[in-house]
Amino acid sequence: MQLGVNIDHIAVLREARKIADPNPLDALSICKLAGANQITIHLREDRRHIQDNDAHRIIKLSPIPVNLECAIEPSMIDIACEMKPHRVTLVPEKREEVTTEGGLALSLENARLKDAIKRLQKEHIEVSLFIDPTLEAVELSSKLDVEWIEFHTGKYANIYAMLYGNLAKTHHSIEELNLSRKILKQMLDDELRNLRLLSCDAKEYGLCVAAGHGLNYQNVKEIVDIETISELNIGQSIIARSIWVGLHQAIIDMKKLLER
Repeated sequence: MQLGVNIDHIAVLREARKIADPNPLDALSICKLAGANQITIHLREDRRHIQDNDAHRIIKLSPIPVNLECAIEPSMIDIACEMKPHRVTLVPEKREEVTTEGGLALSLENARLKDAIKRLQKEHIEVSLFIDPTLEAVELSSKLDVEWIEFHTGKYANIYAMLYGNLAKTHHSIEELNLSRKILKQMLDDELRNLRLLSCDAKEYGLCVAAGHGLNYQNVKEIVDIETISELNIGQSIIARSIWVGLHQAIIDMKKLLER
């Protein structure tokens, strides 16, 4: 199981005070030394955390591959083609969202999506689609001829947090998941079964399979056990733990959980 470390939240901390520290660039060598396999960054249209200069320097200087997440907006694809990261993961964006709330709405008739994929691949950049775990999304991804898909694991993570964590007792409790433990457990089992089956389907279509969103030190092991998923992209929980143990140790701790 490969680990992509999303370092966006280092930039979130920097932008909270509108200063130059901490610098996401400083994380690159630490990520490599701790065993990360990939750096992941999301260059959002509103530039709320990672900035263009960050992305340019990270892609140019990173000692390990960089996975750039961005929207299918043509101006963002222009930037991606200029920067030439190892991979681009196409994601949906809404300005009002706190974090990416779901997967791409895929369609074979979506000219902007097809053009974005074609342009990126022409520049020899791997393309991944960030999708909800549905059979339709897997089948459409295959027909769009991308190399990778990444399953949005937010639903799984939310159910897990409401079932086993203390999220239900906080002001971030998820109202629609305020259910009995029995029902939540069944929902969690169903979501894991769905991810397992769809990962197998994706592999049969020749797609490489990644997963990410909301994964942390408590809930990741069940995803690791799905052998047809070959990569996880994890950010917030690693950066959060680094406050207490340092980034190097936080990555090592996560890598240990990814061992099969």
